[in-house]
Amino acid sequence: MEAINKQLVQQMIDQLANQEVYVHLETTNGAYTAYRNGTPFSAGVFIRNGKVIYEHGKISGNGPHRVGLKIDLGWIYAEGLTHWTMEGEQLLLAGLDEKGRLAVSLQLSPHPFK
Repeated sequence: MEAINKQLVQQMIDQLANQEVYVHLETTNGAYTAYRNGTPFSAGVFIRNGKVIYEHGKISGNGPHRVGLKIDLGWIYAEGLTHWTMEGEQLLLAGLDEKGRLAVSLQLSPHPFK
């Protein structure tokens, strides 16, 4: 993965708009972020192969970045994204901490994720 290039990521978001795509969205805080100010704290989200059609999407921010996808009845939103890559037709976005550990992932694909 490489640091996000907003223009290239926006092109890929635009290219996948208005068609059926599969979404993988997750956050993870793992053991390395499970404590804040000495007290336990854990939160996360995970969805894999959610099938949606988004009208339009937008990447914003100067890093870390945010991506919002406008769907029929609302929004899909990920914040804290720092890196990206393309694997075939799949757009993979990730938010990595200073040690390279995954904090958030948003992935879009015209085919289900395996």
